[in-house]
This record gives sequence, structure tokens and C-alpha cells, in this order.
Amino acid sequence: MEPFRIFDFIIVGAGISGPFIADELCRAGADCLLIEAGKKYTRKTYPTNGLDGNSQLYWSGGLELGHDCKLAFLRPKVVGGGSIVNQALVDRFDADAWNSWRSQSGVDFFNVEDMAPWYDKAEDAIEIQEIPAKFRNKNAEIFDQGFKNMNYQNAPLRRAQSNCRLEEGNCCIECLNGCRLGSKQSTPETVLKTALENGLTLVSDTEVIRVEDNKGDIRVLGLEKGGGEAIFRGRHLVLGGGAIGNARLLLNSGFGKELPHIGKGFYCHPQFMSFGVYDEKINSHTGAFQAFKSDDTGFRKEGFKLENVYAGPEAIALLVPDFGLPHQEAMEKLSHFACIEVCTRDTHPGRIKVNRKGKALIRKVQNEEDRRRQDKGTRVIENIFKSTNAREIIHGRFGIGLHLMGCCAMGTDPATSVVSPDFHLHGHSHIFAADSSIFPNAPGINPSLTIMAMSKRAADAILKQTNYGQ
Repeated sequence: MEPFRIFDFIIVGAGISGPFIADELCRAGADCLLIEAGKKYTRKTYPTNGLDGNSQLYWSGGLELGHDCKLAFLRPKVVGGGSIVNQALVDRFDADAWNSWRSQSGVDFFNVEDMAPWYDKAEDAIEIQEIPAKFRNKNAEIFDQGFKNMNYQNAPLRRAQSNCRLEEGNCCIECLNGCRLGSKQSTPETVLKTALENGLTLVSDTEVIRVEDNKGDIRVLGLEKGGGEAIFRGRHLVLGGGAIGNARLLLNSGFGKELPHIGKGFYCHPQFMSFGVYDEKINSHTGAFQAFKSDDTGFRKEGFKLENVYAGPEAIALLVPDFGLPHQEAMEKLSHFACIEVCTRDTHPGRIKVNRKGKALIRKVQNEEDRRRQDKGTRVIENIFKSTNAREIIHGRFGIGLHLMGCCAMGTDPATSVVSPDFHLHGHSHIFAADSSIFPNAPGINPSLTIMAMSKRAADAILKQTNYGQ
């Protein structure tokens, strides 16, 4: 990095939001720096197994535990973030989600009509497909048949993918460690690629630990993988480190006193996996295992949804209860497992704090309503497995916190929010955010496409406020 270079924008976090915003800013001619704590991989260098994937692509080696150890949180640490390790599911929010956000935040554009054109722009940046029926594996077929047996409504999942070449025997489970085909529409395959072509500077393996806002002179202190310090300067800052990352950075940088809501309002979509054990082999790890979601209005009203999912053996081994011989005997049946998860729309917000060393501390528990939603969804899963002749049902022993949201909520009141409707921090016109950290509450819908759409809208607002490309 050339000394004393001052960037127009410094963007922290190269997950989904950061690259989408960087792409728009670079197209407008801005000089941008994107900093990511994780490593940049290529199609040829992604980890080839789950153990390496967990240890290399996530913070804390794969799992971060809450204070009571009842939920384990997955937080990606890699260039591309969640777009690398997820199953690329893309849905628009419904009126219920937007109405809830608008009511809590006072932000007028939180509605289906105002966000529709930004969803259109986001979808124009990626390819979206469904898994053809002929490529669905037995795990997906059990889910579909069980829904039909019980008269529940389901729908195919919309996935950000292009030419997975399933006819060649490719397995979607490999994509959980990064797509070696480049078919998953991760940000390195889409907007990050074009941003780099338009002059974006990318620095990976560098964790940002503190920022200073000197009213147009942003100073960013980073810690390189080898332990060396790096200092960057810019005119504006964009936060894209997610709920925990943004909260930790702002708290460690001293913003908590003037913005007391930083770290509050931490939400996720707790997901609980259950396994149906069948006489015949299901081989859920092969082919296209995640093809369906529930699409039942009754489930939506009850605050949960179901998806047919799967994971690698190292993850399932953590979820299967018991120890010693009983655990071994269960794992020996792995090829006979089908899997469905219940994902709850949680209602009880948690909080992110930092300790004296600056480490993030996660406080997040389920309240009685959240447990009721989990239990109701689990009973539906049991009915589905029983209706498809499962001879045994095994419930995972703890929940996984996915879709980490909040901690820097958008709103009109600085006393109860962190980010303004113009996407800048209250009182800081040079610091912006548009990722999942600005979510006021849990929508109960996969957030990836909304993060993209919100980032498109934010980029437009940022360019107008800073007069770039005018």
C-alpha cells in the first residue's frame, strides 16, 4: 500500500453488503479500499472437507457460543462471507416483515412497494434458479412427500446459482466450503469481481480493530495475520462486518457512549435440525439436497419455517446426542438419515458486549415464545417423518444461530437506533452501514437478497450524500 494514500471510501467487511456497495461506488469513479479479516480463496483453493472448511472459513474455528452455551453461532470469516458458505437461498421479504420493521423503526421506505425496485436491481446482479425435479435427492423427496401427506404447503427454494452441472454428479454439500465450479453466485463471482475490475483495492487477512472519525478524515487501524499493524485513511467509512463485527468494532472504538443502542437488539434465526432414520439408504449428502422450503401461511403465523437441509458428518456428529457407543451406533446409520430443520423467527433480542480485551461477548437466549415456536415446528417435522415411514427420529441437541442480525439497527430515533434512514450513523455523516446489522428485528425470511437490495439502495444514498459521480 502506498504511504499516505487517502481513499474516498474504506469498506470494512467483504461479505455480501461490502462488495455490493463497493461495486456501485467504484462504478461512480470513487477510489475504494475493501478490508476483510478472512482469506481470499479461488475456485481451486477452497477447503475440500468440512473440518478444514469450519476451521478456515469461520470465526473461532466454526462455532461461537453464547453465554449459556445453548446456541452456537456461525459467523463467516472469508472474502465473500456468507455468500461463500451458505446454500445461496434468495427470497424477498413479505409485507409482514416490512410492516414489523417500519413499526419498530419509523423508517418509511420499509415496505414492499418502495423496496421492489431495489430487489430488481439486486436480482439483476446475480443468476437465480431452482433445482429441477429430476435432480432432487431422496432427502428432498421425503420433505416434499411428507408435506403432501400432511396437507402442508411447500415451495421450491430460489437459489443464487448458475449451471451447477448436477447431471455430472456434483453435490451441493461441497458448496458449504465454497463453490469450486463458480456456479454459486457469491460476491467474488459477481459484484466483487466487477468492483476489482473498476479499481477496487482489496486487502484480506487483516482484521480492523479500531476506527476514528475526524469529520472527513477516517482513520482505520488493522491487525494483519502475521501480527503487524496497518493504518489506513479515507474520507468515508462503510461498515460491512455484520451484527457482531460491526458492534464489536464500534464499541471498541468508543462509539457506545453517544450511541447507546450499539450491540443491543441482536437477533438471529435459530435453527434446529432433526433426523429421520429410514430402513433404506437416503444418502442425503449426495446431489441437490436442499430444494424445498415450507410455504404454509399457518407456519408463518406461528413464527417458524421448515427447510430440508443437511450438513457434513463433522457437524452432524456434534448434533447427534449421547456419547461413546450409543453415539457411534447412531453415526453408523448416517447414510440412512434424512434431515429437516425448523427455523424460528425469534422474538427475544440478545446483546453483544465486549470485554476488556475487546473480545465480543454474546448474550442470546430463547424466551418462552421462541421455545414454543421451536416445539411447534419440531412436532410438524415429527409428523412428516412418521408419515414417510421413518423408523426413528433423532433431534439435534442444540440450536445453530444463523442469519446474525441487528446490533446497529436503523431507525429515526438515536436513542433507540444506531443508523439513520439515510444509512449513516446518527451524528456521523461520514460513516455508513447497510448490512444485516441494521435490521430492526428478525424477519423470519432468509436475509441474503434483502442485504443485497438494501446495499444497492444504500450505495445510491451514499453517492448522493457525498457528491460522487454527480
